Amino acid sequence: MDFTFTKEQELLREIIRKFTDKEVKPRAAEADRNHRLDPELIKMGADLGLFGILYPPELGGSGMGFTGLCIMLEELSRGCASFPLMLATHQGIGVMGIYLTGTPEQKEKYMTPCVEGQKIAACAITEPDAGSDIASMKTRAVLNGDHYIINGTKRFITNGGIADVIVVFAIVDSTPDNPGGMTAFIVEKDFPGFNVGKIEEKMGIRASSTAELFFEDMVVPVENVLGQVGKGFKLARQILEAGGRVTLGAMCLGAAKELVDLSIAYAKERKQFGRPIQDFQGIQWMLTDMAVSAYTMESIVYRTAWALDQGLPTTMDAAICKLYCSEGIDLVVDKAMQIFAGSGYMTDYPIERFYRDARINRIYEGTSEIQRMIIASTLVKKGVF
Repeated sequence: MDFTFTKEQELLREIIRKFTDKEVKPRAAEADRNHRLDPELIKMGADLGLFGILYPPELGGSGMGFTGLCIMLEELSRGCASFPLMLATHQGIGVMGIYLTGTPEQKEKYMTPCVEGQKIAACAITEPDAGSDIASMKTRAVLNGDHYIINGTKRFITNGGIADVIVVFAIVDSTPDNPGGMTAFIVEKDFPGFNVGKIEEKMGIRASSTAELFFEDMVVPVENVLGQVGKGFKLARQILEAGGRVTLGAMCLGAAKELVDLSIAYAKERKQFGRPIQDFQGIQWMLTDMAVSAYTMESIVYRTAWALDQGLPTTMDAAICKLYCSEGIDLVVDKAMQIFAGSGYMTDYPIERFYRDARINRIYEGTSEIQRMIIASTLVKKGVF
């Protein structure tokens, strides 16, 4: 395998790194304090084409594939967790379902505006009683002539408070003419019966909009069924495997690299006992452990992205990527905090923000426990690799 980045990919990295240094990093602390992203930053991201890096030009995107998307998210995550999370959710799971199973009409109406940055997308699966166990979903959709009536509640929906287009999963009751089962629907924020509820206050990723969504006799046209009725569980798995888990790994990787760089710079500057703390073996070993973790994360992320770009099966790859990177970033940020010591605990440095932002990674897009179940199940069925 040749993991050498192309000239186009290297240019993308350079552009996004400069954008991160100039526009994302200076806004990160304020976004965290205000619990919202700067609308100007979102607009600049749209103008730069960040909303459609993954998708082909004929749909309004840049055609950079998963490798390009991971490069973008990695570099943005060196500055802020919430902004790349918004973009990763938008492209990775918000638009992905439409891309995988949408009709030409659905793609033209919904996907192209999202890819061009005119609209923001989200994906609504999680419910108060259906987290890891999505089969316990209670949101119901009932066919009524030329439309469905949807009732239910979704919880912890990333981009939920700012999304224009939401892919909503609900259970369709079986009838003699309809097999029923979990089904995906494309929902617009202005549909009658759609309401945004509580915007969650969170420990980390504070500038990311995480919301409750309520559907009260929400009317959805039958042409907004995404894919086949009753095939929603398979689509949800495809979305998470293709778009959710590798993008999360890329964001963990970017944060890890930034923390390594910040820790090295601080260890050179900070002196104790008349010497820079970089001279002490204890500090050197912490930096080593951090670098090894980041190095491994990088290898896993881009191997998985490459496999996705080749159209190869990635069930286990994506699960390994999500599991290792989400746990690896916790190791890195904890050692960074130890190196910065008391200073790292204060808001003068970004370490405490990285620390708070990191913890969610082992929970959303499938918990670490779920990833272990997926990996074990694949191993049992297919053997070792």
